[in-house]
Amino acid sequence: MTWDWSAVADFMPRFWDGVLVTLQILVLGSLLSFTLGLVWALGLRSESRFVRWPVGVVTEFIRNTPLLVQLFFLFFVLPEWGVQFSALATGTLAIGLHYSTYTAQVYRAGIDAVPAGQWEAATALSLPAHRTWTAVILPQAVRRIAPALGNYVIAMLKDTPLLAGIGVLEMLQQSRLESAATFQYTEPLTVVGIAFILIAYPASLLVRTLERRLAR
Repeated sequence: MTWDWSAVADFMPRFWDGVLVTLQILVLGSLLSFTLGLVWALGLRSESRFVRWPVGVVTEFIRNTPLLVQLFFLFFVLPEWGVQFSALATGTLAIGLHYSTYTAQVYRAGIDAVPAGQWEAATALSLPAHRTWTAVILPQAVRRIAPALGNYVIAMLKDTPLLAGIGVLEMLQQSRLESAATFQYTEPLTVVGIAFILIAYPASLLVRTLERRLAR
């Protein structure tokens, strides 16, 4: 087996298209998981059991079923009920929804870690509920959980190849198409593997740096 640089050069246009799609999924999926995770966390802390119990059932169901099963359900089953999205939108929704159930638990841990005195001080100052959350509780909670949320971003990046199962043209799918066309598998797959390392490793270093800064 010999390394063919011309195969790498031929793959580059497909590769950059795949990188763009992968990063798009990662950014939008992260925003969705962080936003929806906070909604789940607040629902789980609700005083009303009619809110708390349904949210708990939904999040536990999503968290305990494989992402690939959820992906296939959204892409193949929902259209039979008249709900249909593009492969890219479905993949982004699936990965964001799946990881939102994990970030919800991170938010819960961060909120629970806020000292009780902070709640008492907000009550003593007669702050309305929304000000208590936005000005007192959430800023302190997010400061504690930012490194954990960063780790889930890296996990989402590593799960983006699953979206190839519904035809999303991310990096892995682009390498498979290139290999099928040229019968050269080593170069495209190696380039994609290195790309994942080059994206994930700096992100992990950033998370560690953030963790050290927040610890101080």
